[in-house]
Amino acid sequence: MTGKVFVSLAVSLDGYIAGPNPSPANPIGDNGLRLHDWMFGQAAFNGRPDGETGRDNDLIREVQDRAGAFILGRRMFDEGAGEGNWGDPSPFDGPVFVLTNSPRDPWPRSNNTFYFVTDGIHSALKQAHEAAGERDVQISGGADTVRQYLDAGLVDDLQLHIAPVLLGAGNRLFEGLRPGFRQLTPTRVLDSPSGVAHLRYDLPAT
Repeated sequence: MTGKVFVSLAVSLDGYIAGPNPSPANPIGDNGLRLHDWMFGQAAFNGRPDGETGRDNDLIREVQDRAGAFILGRRMFDEGAGEGNWGDPSPFDGPVFVLTNSPRDPWPRSNNTFYFVTDGIHSALKQAHEAAGERDVQISGGADTVRQYLDAGLVDDLQLHIAPVLLGAGNRLFEGLRPGFRQLTPTRVLDSPSGVAHLRYDLPAT
């Protein structure tokens, strides 16, 4: 039995998951890290023993516990790892499958390995399911990778953490989705002391 496929992303109130001018020296673009301010002080973030606990922390822990493997795009990999921003150990506690057009040998870290998949989103998902076992697969980004899986009808649930900031420009999560009406089913709406609204939706089967 395979697990579910889910997305869990922080997004600005005006719909961006990254600011303009992203690069390895400027991960998540100008002011993009502000989308994640709510996470940095939490105990579950990077295992901080002195961190905060509460609703935000519980949600971070929930995502960590359910994800057994991860998928991300090559641009996200390059921006995060190109200058060593992710370090070692990496922030992904499980195998990562990177969508790319350029073959590359696996990249081992002390806590996981990055595998580079050149034959498309379905192959990456199959490998991720096999690696995750009964746990879930998280589509970690960037926006284009998430859109590909949404358009293919391969995402079971979508979690958005709406930060109370306006970026005004950058990378919109839903811009460029295949046209067509889709009714999502809201399954959870939570506020938090950080001012972030945590939304969760089930997606229709296609």
